[in-house]
Amino acid sequence: MKKIGEIKDPVHGYIHFSEVEKEIIDSPQFQRLRRIKQLAVAELTYPGAIHTRFLHSIGTMHISGLVGNHLLEKGYVAQDEVQKLRLAGLLHDIGHGPFSHVYEEILDRYGHLTHEDLGQQIINETSVGDILEKYGYSKKEIADLAVGRLNRKEKKFLNQIVTGHFASDIMDYLLRDSYFAGVEYGKFDVHRLVESLDLIDDVLAADYSGAFGVLESYIIARIEMFNVVYFHRTVRAANVMISRAMDFAREELELYPFGSLENFLQLDDYSVMSKFELLKKETKNNLSKAYKIFSNLKERRLFKSTYELVIHQRNDFFTNLINKATIRQKIEAEIGEIAKIDPDYIVIDVPQLLSVPINPVERKRTDIFVYRKTSRGKVLQRIRDLSPVLASLSEFIDIVR
Repeated sequence: MKKIGEIKDPVHGYIHFSEVEKEIIDSPQFQRLRRIKQLAVAELTYPGAIHTRFLHSIGTMHISGLVGNHLLEKGYVAQDEVQKLRLAGLLHDIGHGPFSHVYEEILDRYGHLTHEDLGQQIINETSVGDILEKYGYSKKEIADLAVGRLNRKEKKFLNQIVTGHFASDIMDYLLRDSYFAGVEYGKFDVHRLVESLDLIDDVLAADYSGAFGVLESYIIARIEMFNVVYFHRTVRAANVMISRAMDFAREELELYPFGSLENFLQLDDYSVMSKFELLKKETKNNLSKAYKIFSNLKERRLFKSTYELVIHQRNDFFTNLINKATIRQKIEAEIGEIAKIDPDYIVIDVPQLLSVPINPVERKRTDIFVYRKTSRGKVLQRIRDLSPVLASLSEFIDIVR
């Protein structure tokens, strides 16, 4: 891969890029990510958190390259595959909409879509795909790899590099979100973690004995960032406000249905905020409420949390019950009636997979794999079988407010 230039990144330092990467970065589809904040409206709690999907995507490309080159040295991948991994990392968030994961709640509720679905569509159906094919890459292959959906018999581990437990995406957002939020919790030695990775039975795993310290730091960084940043009550208050405002004005703002892919690509944080301003004189009930919530958010008059329950052990009955929107709406209505408050301004917030970058709430157990060096060679093991403490940290947290 010939390097033709570099970007100065506050997290990783100088990040080099190739010709094909430069063309994609300069494409209007990718430049749009400059106008989508990584953490939606978290800046109302952490004023420094104004970073965007644009730089996170470049950082993910960089770490994908670090992992790819590490596996290249071990003989698991070819040089051309390292470039594919970098392209997949670069494009993994190309399908995000305004206010990042908050908007994805709208997509899921009304269209049963995810940003991964839209990302694949953008890569396959716009000039991004043309750029890839110009340089000899299959746009479908890169689109699938970017969202962890590459389906082929050999080298299934490639999906894990961008979207697995040791994903370049997770590594970058922990470091980047921690840096811009101004907190220390997301820090870990990314280079040591990458160097500890190996492939055992086609599974990407970390060295349990040789890199236990950085493995512990990585898992703790993830849980602490959810506790302190992503699940912070004031961050969540701002997120549920913009989510509810967008929901009330969904059709007026053309959030969903958006009509065409071209229309979707016109949506970003700034365009949606501008459309909200046009609702100022609206008298329709939902639209006036949408503007009121947006106006309060803009002036940082946020919803207040009156109750919080943190669950550290699985309670399937409770979580299944509370995660049903109809049940939440019924409870909100009952609270509104008792408190004499419009239930549209009452929210039962259960942070879910679609509302945060990657939520440790797992309804189905997924294992983090490590390996140990034995007389029989490197042996793949589940971390929960070796360290109950690390297993509990990496598995479960649920918060209801």
